[in-house]
Amino acid sequence: MNAEKRYQFLAALREANPTPKTELVYQSTFELLVSVILSAQATDVSVNKATSKLFPLANTPEGILKLGEENLKAHIKTIGLFNSKARNIIKTCKALVEEHDSVVPNTRKALEALPGVGRKTANVVLNTAFGEPVMAVDTHIFRISNRTRFAPGKNVLQVEQKLLKVIPDEFILDAHHWLILHGRYICTARNPKCGACVVYDLCEFKGKRKDLD
Repeated sequence: MNAEKRYQFLAALREANPTPKTELVYQSTFELLVSVILSAQATDVSVNKATSKLFPLANTPEGILKLGEENLKAHIKTIGLFNSKARNIIKTCKALVEEHDSVVPNTRKALEALPGVGRKTANVVLNTAFGEPVMAVDTHIFRISNRTRFAPGKNVLQVEQKLLKVIPDEFILDAHHWLILHGRYICTARNPKCGACVVYDLCEFKGKRKDLD
């Protein structure tokens, strides 16, 4: 996909959704961090269901620590990998209290030093909470980038680096949300909804349905 088509691609997504945002429900940067940690290999719907009961009881590092690991597990047990996630969240809360005055740090290095926080999680927090021009590549964005030929790559890091290189500055802050939502609801892994796709004419997906050409 060339630069002109990429611009049109993003412009179409922007026109369809001028103010995109994460579907995770949160009221603070700390709540966002916990939600993103929980969202690994889980749906935003399942995370929001769990945090809607968790956060009213504990929504600060101190609050989560007071709640304790076993009680935390009880609140997130409907989410995949809840045992390891609870363990990491407790460790992260301790690190935030002891090393960051209970404030979520705003640098990649400090975020990735927190237990349970990898590059993708750090990128989500940096972009969503701090407005940094970074790209968190999940399974949806990886699929779209390769399927449409917008920014093909063999792994998520390659795709991330290419997206940062080819996305114009005016789109970069919202591109993560546009792409992930498009992948979640339209350009799905199985049976993509090409008939409802606002960027269908720009897509280079070789398997496009012929009856929609």
